Amino acid sequence: MSGRLFVIGTGPGNPEQITPEALAAVDAATDFFGYGPYLDRLQLRHDQLRHASDNREELDRAGAALSMAADGAKVCVVSGGDPGVFAMAAAVCEAIENGPAAWRAVDLTILPGITAMLAVAARAGAPLGHDFCAISLSDNLKPWNIIETRLELAAKAGFVIALYNPISRARPWQLGDAFKLLREHLPAATPVIFGRAAGRPDERITLQALSDADASIADMATCIIIGSAETRIVARPGRPDLVYTPRFMAEGKR
Repeated sequence: MSGRLFVIGTGPGNPEQITPEALAAVDAATDFFGYGPYLDRLQLRHDQLRHASDNREELDRAGAALSMAADGAKVCVVSGGDPGVFAMAAAVCEAIENGPAAWRAVDLTILPGITAMLAVAARAGAPLGHDFCAISLSDNLKPWNIIETRLELAAKAGFVIALYNPISRARPWQLGDAFKLLREHLPAATPVIFGRAAGRPDERITLQALSDADASIADMATCIIIGSAETRIVARPGRPDLVYTPRFMAEGKR
């Protein structure tokens, strides 16, 4: 008998940014699979079971959750942010595609959440007000030369760029190289927003110009938004500056 599988996101970390829809799924489920710190964000009942695993074990986690759901349980796979943005929804879909037929019969519900770039953008103003893209700097699942190509083309095309997974102990150099590449295609004054732990008590939002952007202030809890040539800064005496990208772009203007 097939059970049910929910895939949810906990948002950027502020409990108030978990959607009511996701909380209803949490209430309905009996078993929870996810990276330990994400599971810690949930207030589970004594009859609900945690199955925590390392953040790099996504396919194994998805398979274990699907197996339990296929046996009739109500299971919840938990991501941070939005589960469809560099998170568990893709791993669950991949596992279903390559797994046993029983997994395709599972009642699957993927629920949207608030992803980090949206939380950072809201803190800064409206930098995503026009066309934008999101790129992960992690080369665990794709080669670095592909990341470089995507960064270059996105900058040339005039996209605002949100960077996920910008830096880690294993790859401390990549964000600096990304800034160096982008400086070849964007104005020196292009705003760069470092949004660390947006919405949480230890939140830190830092605004720098691309020419001076300091990769060393980022970590894996940081989402970075790099403006386009049209992105503007509005100074507000006594209050944080606003960063926004106008919705209107004149014909022929980059």
